[in-house]
Amino acid sequence: MLYLTFFVLGSIWGSFSNVCIYRIPNNKSVIINRSYCPKCKNKISWFDNIPFLSFVLLKGKCRNCNKAIGLQYFIVELLSAISFVIIYHFYGISVTSLLLLILSIYFIIIFFIDLKHLIIPNSLTFSLMFLGFIKSFDPNLDKTIFPNYINSLIGGIFGYSIIWLIVFVYKKIRKKEGMGLGDAKLLGAIGFWFGWVSIPFTIFLSSVAALIFVVPSIINKSRNMASQIPFGPYIIIGCIIYLIFLNEIKNILF
Repeated sequence: MLYLTFFVLGSIWGSFSNVCIYRIPNNKSVIINRSYCPKCKNKISWFDNIPFLSFVLLKGKCRNCNKAIGLQYFIVELLSAISFVIIYHFYGISVTSLLLLILSIYFIIIFFIDLKHLIIPNSLTFSLMFLGFIKSFDPNLDKTIFPNYINSLIGGIFGYSIIWLIVFVYKKIRKKEGMGLGDAKLLGAIGFWFGWVSIPFTIFLSSVAALIFVVPSIINKSRNMASQIPFGPYIIIGCIIYLIFLNEIKNILF
């Protein structure tokens, strides 16, 4: 029953994540107005806003205008539900679970906003930095995952600085923007959450992930070398892979 409970909770938060993904880049409130169809602007009834079920019953279309509902809505709800279940499976009902659940919601929202709009809003990265640093003062924190406040502070500064330096050097050499500072803030937030050790691994793993996904599109010429690439999703993928293999990495290092 608890697995089912976390699955349902995850899908509900996934539905809220979809609201954030659509509204935050458009500078719209995520809590004041009821959900509405982005095509016809009609408000969505509660029975048409049930995660998963409504999408299936409506066959992926709006009840009012019959226009297609983006598959992203279903995918986000599913990812959120699965992440909630996985986190509960490994960490049970604990402070660690609560923190990772919050992080998972942020990651999903940032992932899809950057993927679609090529931006990472400051409202997300700054609040994620703040949460990452503040939680490090909890003396009962799981130290196998989360750093103390000194390590957290070093990690945040290191994460931001290394991307800022890449951006600065690239701009000096090429006379144009390379990566955005949104990526620097995201990596800084990861540093605040998981300490300085997480940064080199996250950068390496995110770069490998980016190469795996981007190189084929360059080879088949659907993308060229000058194309903008949202790097935020790859940073998130790199961080998740780091967390999955955290114990193995710490065993090798320490």
